[in-house]
Amino acid sequence: MVAHVSRRSLLGAGAGAVLVAATGVPAVAAAGPAPTPSSGGVRLSLPAPTGPHPVGTVSLRLVDRSRRDPWVSTRPYRELMVSVRYPARDVRGHRPAPQMLPGAAADFDRLNSLDGVPSGKVDWAATRSHAYTGAPVGRHGLPVVLYSPGAGDPRTLGTTLSDELASHGFAVVMIDHTYDAGAVEFPGGRVERTVLPQEYTEADKAGPAAVTALLKKAVEERVADTCHVLDRLGDLSAALPGGSRGTLDLSSVGMFGQSAGGFTAALTMHDDRRLRAALDMDGVLGNVQNDDDPASPSPVGTDGLDRPLLLMGKDGNDHHTVPSWGATWDHSSGWHRDLMLRGAEHASFTDLQSQVPQIGRELGLTRETVVKNVGTVDPARSVAAQRAYVSAFFDRWLRGGDGSLFDGPSRRWPEVWFVK
Repeated sequence: MVAHVSRRSLLGAGAGAVLVAATGVPAVAAAGPAPTPSSGGVRLSLPAPTGPHPVGTVSLRLVDRSRRDPWVSTRPYRELMVSVRYPARDVRGHRPAPQMLPGAAADFDRLNSLDGVPSGKVDWAATRSHAYTGAPVGRHGLPVVLYSPGAGDPRTLGTTLSDELASHGFAVVMIDHTYDAGAVEFPGGRVERTVLPQEYTEADKAGPAAVTALLKKAVEERVADTCHVLDRLGDLSAALPGGSRGTLDLSSVGMFGQSAGGFTAALTMHDDRRLRAALDMDGVLGNVQNDDDPASPSPVGTDGLDRPLLLMGKDGNDHHTVPSWGATWDHSSGWHRDLMLRGAEHASFTDLQSQVPQIGRELGLTRETVVKNVGTVDPARSVAAQRAYVSAFFDRWLRGGDGSLFDGPSRRWPEVWFVK
């Protein structure tokens, strides 16, 4: 989470050796084992996935030698960390993966921009996910869903929804955008930290045009990261424990993200036809800092999209109130829906939806503090509703499911408002 910048804007979130092939192109390299939980501070939990499959995971380093790093001029190539979540055959003997590695967790706490939540009081490294490190993959021909987090946030802030999708038979590739994310921990414990706060400070001093240029650069580099991940899906497929290049179905790929990650998903689908569907969770679709600013539209808004797009907004955000959503809505020829989660806030579409209420109880925070961060929506209902609609969306467009949940409002999910 980038400090001093709105969480709704693009610049606000919502928070080993490389194996070289004979061609000289780096292959994927596995990250180290899950760390032992550290001591001190409130310990948090994440909701268990509801699907029929246990979940395995592996973290991998990707190197793009065709591209210099756009943020650090001394880096001659771009490197990323990704985590792949997938349905596992057997998780016995494997350890639950941490939500965050220690180095990334320490910087997440240091850069904490949660309203009213003090730093140094939560043991972010102690949270275990419901995915098991190195467990063998249990199925082949898996449809693939990419995940991009909000600017400044780690990929692991989307763990709940990623594990949920994997438990229902999808492979989920969670992407860290290096020097954009607060901190990215690489194999061996090396941590690369965000440069966005200083980039924003310099741009802000230079004036509005410089800020717009920075916003445009940030999302374009995220799209370039994502396209590289798409290029490497075959390598990722073969790198899964017990996997092969046919483990992932490269013809059935979708993407979702929160905040800037949602913008990234939509713009990548605009630019790259390998994506069949995109889901934007409360991410503005223009190069602006405020939802209600119609200036500096992106190609998503000016051109629209010709493939399925799902918009999911916090309370008050829809295609009538957010100009960039409205422009995208009006120009899109593909299937599109707009859902608003009543009582939700921007961070409700991350793991913080379930974690902030836990922090509030343990630290005795006021209800006002909790509401500022994750809204008035019941946390369990919010998580359950998001799981239902996200799973149904990708089931419909990547596996040919019936998609009936999108025919209209559901009595089961009164928190979800269909915006027309």
